[in-house]
Amino acid sequence: MVDTAAEVTALKHSGLRSEISASEPARLAPRLSEFIAGVVLFAATACVVLWQNAHVAVFWDTSYVLDSAIRFAHGQMPYRDFPFVHPPLTFLVQAAIIRLTGRVFFHHVVYAAVAGGLATVLTWRIALGMLCGRAATAHTRARRGAWTAESMLALLVAAPLTVLGIYSIVPIPEYDGDCAFCILVALWLMQRAEAKRSVVRGLVAGVALYLPLFTKQNMGLPFLAASVVAVLVALISAAMRRDEDSAAQGDLRALAAILAGVCATLVAALLALHWTAGIRNYFYWTITFAGERRLPALDAMTAVFRDPALMWTLPCVAAALGLLFAARRFRWAQIAAFVLLAAPFVSTIASLVIYDDADSRGDSLLALWPLVLVVSGVAAIVNQVGMRRRPSLRAMFPLIVLAAVAGTFMSQQLWGSTYAIWPLPALLVADLLAVLAPLAARAESRWLVPALAAVICVTLMVCGGFYTASEERLSYVDLPAAPIAHSAFPALEGMSTPGLYLDEFDELLRYAAANIPQNDGLILIPGEDPFYFATGRVPKFPVLLFDPTTDPYSPAETAALARTQNIRWLIVKRDLQIRADPTPNRDATMQTLMGEFTVTAHLRGYDVYHR
Repeated sequence: MVDTAAEVTALKHSGLRSEISASEPARLAPRLSEFIAGVVLFAATACVVLWQNAHVAVFWDTSYVLDSAIRFAHGQMPYRDFPFVHPPLTFLVQAAIIRLTGRVFFHHVVYAAVAGGLATVLTWRIALGMLCGRAATAHTRARRGAWTAESMLALLVAAPLTVLGIYSIVPIPEYDGDCAFCILVALWLMQRAEAKRSVVRGLVAGVALYLPLFTKQNMGLPFLAASVVAVLVALISAAMRRDEDSAAQGDLRALAAILAGVCATLVAALLALHWTAGIRNYFYWTITFAGERRLPALDAMTAVFRDPALMWTLPCVAAALGLLFAARRFRWAQIAAFVLLAAPFVSTIASLVIYDDADSRGDSLLALWPLVLVVSGVAAIVNQVGMRRRPSLRAMFPLIVLAAVAGTFMSQQLWGSTYAIWPLPALLVADLLAVLAPLAARAESRWLVPALAAVICVTLMVCGGFYTASEERLSYVDLPAAPIAHSAFPALEGMSTPGLYLDEFDELLRYAAANIPQNDGLILIPGEDPFYFATGRVPKFPVLLFDPTTDPYSPAETAALARTQNIRWLIVKRDLQIRADPTPNRDATMQTLMGEFTVTAHLRGYDVYHR
């Protein structure tokens, strides 16, 4: 790789000084157009998040994130003082918003809109770096001062994220969306550190590699491990060629700085955990206990690669590549290859006409995931091993992304886990287009890659728009065809959802304000509502959400803790927004608690008991 300044110098010495001088003023044009493109991507994504929040509120997820953040804001220590199965970063961020701006739900909506917009812009910039080498981009702009073909391809790759962004489908702040954002930040910083050969950027990138781990462990741990391995491989390669390649010295310094940042952050994180929650406590709740409750069987984890659609989509891709290799000089072969490559995406658009239910349409869209994962995995391995390319971080980005996706699927597999990580397959698509471009150029069909990118963009924009608007991923909650309701409480400003759920919750809040002393301890079963966020009360019971993932206690232990924690009130929600009550051993728990509590009020949707 040749440094940008060095390449410009070479161009000047080659007699192109006048051409470069003439292009200097024109450089402002691509910078302005890129700025405008970034603003449009950011604004469009943020508007989708705001639109979603204007008519959808998922109580279950909102309650867990914001009520837990209230605990953090009050200074309660997770892992040590109460069980907590998720890493702390998402909740620390939301707690900071609460401490800085007060308890207003709309502030957290704004956070989701901003994070979603930034994630789309970051995906665009990372995709651009994956699609073109640094030297090629500098050379093209020095000559023309205009957008390159790669710039437009990157824009086509990122555009669907306006409707499939990290917070476009589940529009409230939560750990999967935050982890995807942190992965994008870390990838972008690594990309910049390698491109600039900067020690400072390398150190910052090394620190950023830990952000996903402290946001969602099943996503962050594979990402961190794959990134460190990629850095080590690239570092060894740079060390082996430093005597014959002057640029290798800069690569070596930048890669060593990334590793130094990783090591320094590890030491700092361990010390911070030791002085606060305790390393053993943190490891038990986030790794051991969480793995026992959420880690699926190997058969479930590999189910995504047994999708029936792969039986015809993979042969289509293989046949297209074969045509480009074997009959690349024939026009009919180029057209046939394009048709075969576009077929899986065209069939996804056709599903909008073939099916009239959101579930089948959503399955057709999600069927693109295993195809992209398999093809990109094979392409990345062939690119590194078969083609014997010089290892670099950019070349290994697909493998890093695949590791993060595989870790994400450990939680809820394909349907449940993909809602917040659509930027990751977008990056894989960008890499596939970069791999396909030289092959198409040798076949004298330079039109093929832009045409394919346009088909992919239209497919994901149209089908992704229907997927998001249909709320198919939110089918685990009841969103009736009813007028949108809004809360009357200032803390819940900006919360909207159809049906009577908010009206019933407002009634509970009014009852609690009038009848339940502020310092009395409560248990809310199953804990679906953001009660503590809305009231500002300090949680007294170790569990806020009664769910198999987060509740470690048996019915007898729950009753015993209610006594030792001086819990005076029990609130049981009858009219749940979530379709299936996830409370573990609900009947046994209620029977145990009923021996110590007496009913005092029957509200709409709630029963209130007092000890």
